Amino acid sequence: MIASGIFLAFGAWQIALIVVVVLLLFGGKKIPELMRGLGSGIKEFKDASKEEDTSKTTNDKE
Repeated sequence: MIASGIFLAFGAWQIALIVVVVLLLFGGKKIPELMRGLGSGIKEFKDASKEEDTSKTTNDKE
């Protein structure tokens, strides 16, 4: 609950500043690679959580 309140506290200027800092730190060429890696990590996490849910339901039926 606290984390959602933190993200709501950011305004447009703060988000723009964060984007500029990220661009300066990583550069324009590195950001797509970082986002691709982040996306694949999220996909793997979702797949793993779905596997765990299906294994729990099959174990409950037995």
